[in-house]
Amino acid sequence: MERQFHGLSLQLVKGDITRQADLDAVVNAANAQLTVGGGVAGAIHRQAGPELEEACRPLAPIAPGDAVMTPAFGLPNQYIIHCLGPVYGVDHPAEHLLARCYHKALDLAEEAGLGSLGFPAISTGAFGYPKRDAAAIALNTIVQRAAGLASVQTVRFILFSDEDLVVSREILSDPGMG
Repeated sequence: MERQFHGLSLQLVKGDITRQADLDAVVNAANAQLTVGGGVAGAIHRQAGPELEEACRPLAPIAPGDAVMTPAFGLPNQYIIHCLGPVYGVDHPAEHLLARCYHKALDLAEEAGLGSLGFPAISTGAFGYPKRDAAAIALNTIVQRAAGLASVQTVRFILFSDEDLVVSREILSDPGMG
């Protein structure tokens, strides 16, 4: 699925975030230490190779809502933007911290002059954020920022499960979106 907002192409796909060769950067749903983890972080670190953990070491730790950028090493992209989403029920205010992840990632992409960026569903795995709430925050944040983006022209959500894709499609299909 794809929708346009102020010249920004917002896309939803089911797929593997480590295999998005047409994107300038992908976003890692990172842990605070920016180390190999489970889920998205594990997949990205395994594919990028050991150089990624070495590049991340001096940047850690990061706080919930923050983001940092590294080269992508073994991934087919130029960069990886590492975002630490909130742990649902632990980090407060969760909604603000989750939205801040998307804002910070867009800020880093804009500063680097990147044209395309791919996001996972941040905080919805081991961090326990309810999928529908997280998708609404993510999509609304991107749509709200669309008019102010200068270099980023494509944002793709690469979703791992059918459930994530269905929920995100429902939200993005809402005529009131945008």
